[in-house]
Amino acid sequence: MAQAAALIRRGELVAFPTETVYGLGANALDPDAVARIYAAKGRPAWNPVIVHVADVAAAKTLTRSWPERASRLAEACWPGPLTLVLPKSDAIPDIVSAGGDTVAIRIPSHPAALSLLRSADVPIAAPSANRFTQISPTTAQHVAMGLGDRVSMILDGGPCEIGIESTVVDVTGNEAVILRPGQLSADTLSHLLGERVLMRSHALDHTLEHAAPQRSPGNATRHYAPRADVWLTSPDDLPEVQRAINADSTARVGVLAIDGGIDATGAHRTLHLPATPGGYARGLYAALHTLDNEGCTLIVIQLPPAGASWDGVRDRILRATR
Repeated sequence: MAQAAALIRRGELVAFPTETVYGLGANALDPDAVARIYAAKGRPAWNPVIVHVADVAAAKTLTRSWPERASRLAEACWPGPLTLVLPKSDAIPDIVSAGGDTVAIRIPSHPAALSLLRSADVPIAAPSANRFTQISPTTAQHVAMGLGDRVSMILDGGPCEIGIESTVVDVTGNEAVILRPGQLSADTLSHLLGERVLMRSHALDHTLEHAAPQRSPGNATRHYAPRADVWLTSPDDLPEVQRAINADSTARVGVLAIDGGIDATGAHRTLHLPATPGGYARGLYAALHTLDNEGCTLIVIQLPPAGASWDGVRDRILRATR
């Protein structure tokens, strides 16, 4: 941990576990260090990065103002899988915010992430530790396969507990707005605030890309995607899955299904994920990595049900198909 903290302070890149996914970290106050994140990932300049801090006091030093909504959500959800978009202070380099006037901040709950933040004693900018648009990593092995020698050190904290990226909420306006869904649903956040929380409706809007500036990461049209083509099917629609398998006799087909659901004939492999939002999210990226690494050229995904608790999972799956 001391070595990792020293690397961060020197402007190097360290991949580390959080409760959501593995992050590719650099000193958030060093624009040259943050530029190394963008170069390693092949990340476009219009896409901001989240800044991780160890406590609320550190978060407040990076903002111009701290709305009441931020206090209420931070008290209820930090440390945890919530990112708040706030007016940024002059301490935040423009490269972190993609040139915008806001910064996305969170306090992770993984003990290794918190230890790194405290040891380095600087805020750490950290998007997911993978190449841009590819499947996010939920193990240290995923990081090594995706980034190789582009990172100075990988801290192995085991599989991530949550498995998809944090919920991003903009609290700078008159109403709180979810910019990227995650484990914390709109219903949960509305209950915590005692008021409605809006869901930004731009989820798959092609006009977003290359527009400046973005307030949240994770809104590229194609994101979190395997190398294989992806075909979505309706829940429990086995005939549709079989049509996908039979459509191309040369395809190596993997199927991602919900427990108790479809079991396809002729697929290279069928993986079943739990029928709960949390369980499904925890296994989603690992399952996609497995099917990709086994050489599947087509992945058929049984789309989970609609509903606020499934918004984060469905968002990731839909982006993987674009």
